[in-house]
Amino acid sequence: MKVLVTVKRVIDYNVKVRVKSDNTDVDLANVKMALNPFCEIAVEEAVRLKEAGTADEVVVVSIGPKACQEQIRTALALGADRGIQIETEEAPESLGVAKLLAKVIEEEQPGLVIMGKQAIDSDNNQTGQMLAALTDMPQGTFASEVKIDGDNVNVTREVDGGLQTVALNMPAIVTTDLRLNEPRYASLPNIMKAKRKPLDVKSPADLGVELKAHTKLLKVTPPAERQAGIKVASVDELVEKLKNEAKVI
Repeated sequence: MKVLVTVKRVIDYNVKVRVKSDNTDVDLANVKMALNPFCEIAVEEAVRLKEAGTADEVVVVSIGPKACQEQIRTALALGADRGIQIETEEAPESLGVAKLLAKVIEEEQPGLVIMGKQAIDSDNNQTGQMLAALTDMPQGTFASEVKIDGDNVNVTREVDGGLQTVALNMPAIVTTDLRLNEPRYASLPNIMKAKRKPLDVKSPADLGVELKAHTKLLKVTPPAERQAGIKVASVDELVEKLKNEAKVI
């Protein structure tokens, strides 16, 4: 079985995000970039399936400028077999990403697609669901456990009421949650091997997809600074502040 994994280049989660002085976008100058944490979990799950003998090939795909090859190579160092980059200088919307991935699925014919449930930069949580709709494939979102059972994949989902397990006919799409696994670190020998693994570069035109913008970014502002907490001397004072200052009661 072939497993297709999507990965995205994002600002490292340890970095404090800065906004440009003109509020047009996030400042990416001299900022450390990394593999989206949810995508990293997806790569780890795919590699574990390969190590268990369930999968025989892991293919990673990323959409973005040439710089995103760094994140593809990281995934290859973690154990993926080959990479695909869809090169574009634009920042495609979720629907555009889903359309591109649908074409890749059509070419690669994977038995399972594993994606991060969302990217930590846009936080949209849309692409997996849109991709399932475009490809007419069953989906298991917010996965905390994935088990292959013959031609089915059993996905334990994290929902508001607890856990829900669904059985999906493969090929299927799974989006990962944080508790699915703990990603490994890439060893130096594997990082060196990753440089020699195949990486194909395509364009949206090669896949027959025209990227269109349906939304426009108007302004980016940092969140308002939170005020420091205070101590109150009595319950009556607390109630008074909640009522007259916070206006929550």
